[in-house]
Amino acid sequence: MILTNIESVPGKKIVEHYGLVSGSTVRAKHVGRDIMASLKNIVGGELKGYTELLEDAREQARERMTKQAEELGANAVINIRFNTSSIAQGASELYIYGTAVRVE
Repeated sequence: MILTNIESVPGKKIVEHYGLVSGSTVRAKHVGRDIMASLKNIVGGELKGYTELLEDAREQARERMTKQAEELGANAVINIRFNTSSIAQGASELYIYGTAVRVE
């Protein structure tokens, strides 16, 4: 599966258009990560626990979008975008969407 954030796949021709595909996940903060983040706020630096949480969330959402595209018969998803939103205090949704196509 070709995944790209541009409107085409260089060197390929779009031969079929399947429409919008998406994937999402909702994640809540973890108490252990919150404690470490609080300590890190004192001294500064990267909040690695949250970085890993976001990487996992992006991967899961991307996998869900890719599965949806494959079920439609697509071999590429173009013009991919990520979006996040707060669902509740301490919980956020990560949403990915793009256009499923078949390229040759």
